[in-house]
Amino acid sequence: MNQDLSIIKLALEASLVVQLVMAMLLFGSIASWAAIFGKVFSLKRVRVGNEAFERDFWSGRSLTELHQAARQKRDSAPMERIFSAGMSEFLKLRERRLEPAMLIEGSSRAMRASLQRELDSIERNLNFLASVGSVSPYIGLFGTVWGIMHAFVGLSNLQQVTLANVAPGIAEALVATAIGLFAAIPAVVAYNRFANDIDRIANQLETFMEEFTNILQRNASAAPATAQAPR
Repeated sequence: MNQDLSIIKLALEASLVVQLVMAMLLFGSIASWAAIFGKVFSLKRVRVGNEAFERDFWSGRSLTELHQAARQKRDSAPMERIFSAGMSEFLKLRERRLEPAMLIEGSSRAMRASLQRELDSIERNLNFLASVGSVSPYIGLFGTVWGIMHAFVGLSNLQQVTLANVAPGIAEALVATAIGLFAAIPAVVAYNRFANDIDRIANQLETFMEEFTNILQRNASAAPATAQAPR
C-alpha cells in the first residue's frame, strides 16, 4: 500500500459518517482493552484471596475465630464474605434457640444471597465485552456500506472511471470494517476466557458452601463458644 493509500490518510479523507464510525469503534476498542486488563487483575485478586482463605479455613482454626477475623477485614475475599454471611446468620438464629434444620436453612439462604452478590460483582463489565464483540463488526460494516455508497455517488459525476478513481473510495470504506474486527476479536476472546474463569470460581464457591453447610450441621447443637474447627 503506497503513501496515498495509507490507513491514516484514508481515515482522514473518509466521509464524515465513516469517520464517526471509525471514532466510535476506536473508542469501543480502547474501552474494551481497559475492561480486559481490569478484569484480568480483579479475577486474579479473587482467585488469590479465595485460595488464601480456603487454606486458612482448613488449617484447624475454630469457626468462631474465623468469623471474628473475617469481620475485622476490610478487603476480604468473596469466599470469606460468603462464610461470614452464613456464619453470622447461623449465630443469630442459634441465639433464638431454633431447630437445627431451621439454622441450616437460614444459613444456606444467607450464603446463597451473598454468592449472588459476589457473582454480580465478579461479572461486572462482562456484558460490555460481549456487546463490543457482537456489535463492532456490524458498526464497521455500516461504515463500509456507507463509504462505498458515497464513493459510487462521487464516481457518477465522472465521464471515465478507472481503477485509480475507484480504489481510494473503496479502500477507505473497508478501513471501517477492519477497525470493527480489530475491536471485536479481542473482546470476544476475552469474554470467552473470563466467562470460563468465572464459571470455575462459581463452582469453587458453591463447593465451599456445601462443605461449610455440612460443618454447620455438625455444629448446630453445640454451644456458641464451642463451635468446632472445620475438618
